[in-house]
Amino acid sequence: MLLRIASLFLLAFWSLQCNAQAQSLPKNLILMIPDGFGPASLTMARDFQQATTGKMQLALDEFLVGNARTYASNSRVTDSAAGATAYSCGIKTYNGAIAVAPDGTPCATLFEAAKKRGLKTGVVVTTRITHATPAAFSSHVPRRANEDDIATQQIENSGMDLIFGGGGKYFIPKEAGGARADGRNLLLEAKRKGYALAGNLAEFHQLSKLPAIAVFAPDHMAYEVDRDPTKEPSLAEMTEKALQLLQKNNPKGFVLMVEGSRIDHAGHANDPAGHVHDILAYDAAVRKALEFARRDGQTLVVSVADHETGGMTLGRDGVYQWKPEALAKVKNSVDTLAALAKKPGADVVALLKEKTGITDLTEEEITTLKSEIAAAAPRFAFTLIHIVSKRSIIGWTTDGHSAVDVTVHAYGPGTYLFRGNHENAAVGQALAKAMRFDLKALTKTMFK
Repeated sequence: MLLRIASLFLLAFWSLQCNAQAQSLPKNLILMIPDGFGPASLTMARDFQQATTGKMQLALDEFLVGNARTYASNSRVTDSAAGATAYSCGIKTYNGAIAVAPDGTPCATLFEAAKKRGLKTGVVVTTRITHATPAAFSSHVPRRANEDDIATQQIENSGMDLIFGGGGKYFIPKEAGGARADGRNLLLEAKRKGYALAGNLAEFHQLSKLPAIAVFAPDHMAYEVDRDPTKEPSLAEMTEKALQLLQKNNPKGFVLMVEGSRIDHAGHANDPAGHVHDILAYDAAVRKALEFARRDGQTLVVSVADHETGGMTLGRDGVYQWKPEALAKVKNSVDTLAALAKKPGADVVALLKEKTGITDLTEEEITTLKSEIAAAAPRFAFTLIHIVSKRSIIGWTTDGHSAVDVTVHAYGPGTYLFRGNHENAAVGQALAKAMRFDLKALTKTMFK
């Protein structure tokens, strides 16, 4: 008898817990993706912040809950397309796939499920809007390189309410300075559909309604370390603006994807300064999202990278140290440094002293730099930036991606779904569960 009473009590308790969890699921979702961000990136940014400002904690530290395994269906090392599709559709797929399954058939996305329920959707990125990660939430193509098609779908079919980022060239024709061969001007088409358009900082600040598109560059936006604040907003500013607009226009809720895009590009370039400054810019955007979620009480914030890039190590060559204070002297990205070094008459030794604080170049380093400039060596930028990494005692194992697990951070109603170590597709499924979306059923309805 006592055993039966205990069983009934446990069953009732479990039922109450399940009901409480169901009732605590969110109205809004802010999914934040720091592209190319691995565990070492988190340590790097925290150490750099402490060395330069004295602050001990990142916003990301406040809600770390687990890890995600990032591999694709056809490789132990994923790319951004397959990685983002895992989050947008809740499935594993092949590298290069944009919201399509391994057999090439489209898979319903979080955004499509949100639109079916009448929720608002939007993307905030610092790459081209047509780049792999935002594309995986707003289009379906077999190859990520099909950016003309991605742009067309983003304007014609996605129903996105808010689009902030770079990459304007894929929305306008070649004769107008863009990259489209079909003669279409998708931005003008969007304007005719009712979108408010912004092409500069002043117009961006004036945006007051949805739907809205703000495009700040023909290609990617600037690295944070290079960004001119009079020309381009920060990721945090774009995130804050997006949340203001979505809160004002979201009676049913919203799904917003924010990407710290160029963290990844700096990893590919083995550029430690570009990497750390874009991470800190991303962390500032995370803080804006957390502030919104704390005020709102109905918003789930999840931060999870699609993969790590660069195989970065803090410490190298057997040295038990790394030096954020040396990295703090670097004033520009490697893209900018290499371009300045290649200018006719440029003095690479003086340039490195001015822009990176390096005053101890060896004769071998000087000879190599000058010879590579003269020969227009394709790996010159890597030679240049590895000199910076060596002074900071930072190592790199690849100029591509790695298979390392990435950190998962979650705050707000539904956080319990993300604790522990999960497949990246399971993280996507948890996002759908939190928002009460049935992506499998929607895929069958929409595409089969």
